[in-house]
Amino acid sequence: MNDGILLYLPGAVMLLALLIKVPTLRRDWDQPLNRAACALLVVGCPLTFLASPPTIAAVNRLTGVVNFSAPLVFCLVTVFSGTCVVLVLQWAGGPPAAVRRATRLTVAVFGAVTVLIVVLFVIGDAPVERLRDLDTYYATTPWIREMIVCFLLAHTVGSTALTGLCWKWLRRADPSLRPLRTGLALIVLGGLLDLAYLAAKWASVGARWAGHDWVVLSTDVAPPLASAAALTIGAGFIVPLVGGSAAWRDFTQYRRLYPLWKALRGSAASRVRTVPLAWWSPVGIRLIHRESVIDDGILALASRFDPAVRGTAYEAARGQGLSEARAAVVADAAMLAAACRRGAAGPQGGHPAPYRLDSGPLEALAREFRSSPIVAAAREAAAPTGT
Repeated sequence: MNDGILLYLPGAVMLLALLIKVPTLRRDWDQPLNRAACALLVVGCPLTFLASPPTIAAVNRLTGVVNFSAPLVFCLVTVFSGTCVVLVLQWAGGPPAAVRRATRLTVAVFGAVTVLIVVLFVIGDAPVERLRDLDTYYATTPWIREMIVCFLLAHTVGSTALTGLCWKWLRRADPSLRPLRTGLALIVLGGLLDLAYLAAKWASVGARWAGHDWVVLSTDVAPPLASAAALTIGAGFIVPLVGGSAAWRDFTQYRRLYPLWKALRGSAASRVRTVPLAWWSPVGIRLIHRESVIDDGILALASRFDPAVRGTAYEAARGQGLSEARAAVVADAAMLAAACRRGAAGPQGGHPAPYRLDSGPLEALAREFRSSPIVAAAREAAAPTGT
């Protein structure tokens, strides 16, 4: 049962990735890249379930055909591999006509291999049920041997293409696109694990052809590698979908603004009464609420802003080699930190904040407010207001 669990989990991950991707597919059905990615996940979801030994035994029993699961799984793997190649073609881009021709050729070749696997199984003879070592057990059986080779060749081509393209894309991807880079890195790692799985399978089959018994590679080494590969590749598809979504971006900003919100919420409460949030409020509303509290807190502290603190912090930041833009953010954060330490009480008519109050600068301001040693020094140097 452990083998089944190892493969059911990757199937669940791929199913989650598919559910996340479906709304995008509905909006952008005319995009071949979206269709190819969804096709890959559609094939991958049942594949990991059907390849587990408990499911293999159940399918054989329900159909009444010994080893019926073998061509079924092999065909799904071949379709999956062909879909990987199609996805690579769509990702690589190029003249649309050339991409369409290459896609049609890929579909034709892998479709023909899928049909050939079925034909070879039908004309071959595999009377003994093998749940975990069919490829090595029948490696020398006429026609079944050719079926196994077709399966391994198709899988190797597809996995190599997907891994190679994702590696090239990862090297060229903008470092600021962290969800995409993380997803590509996971797919590359999963592809390498899958190639290790294939190496174990090829080695065990080749050893059988040479008269040796390396079945342990097929039964004990390959299955964990396949499970890890499927899980990692599924996660690689999920990360860019989730990490690049508007909800995830809002959550990231919401979390990064926490230092400012924590420091300013008391000052904001002294100036205006904020509307409480319900526990079910979506993250977008929470982000707006947090930004409003920060803005109100900054306005409440305006009378305590000291341009001298800002000037000193700016010069210190420039002296450390920071750019003008970042030095300005550090200086703003230092002035704000000093004002927070002094307190919000005081006469009106203070100096206005010299930065724009929108989510981008606020996020940078929160980062420096939390981590800059210059800001920490300004905070410590400011004398708290006596009460």
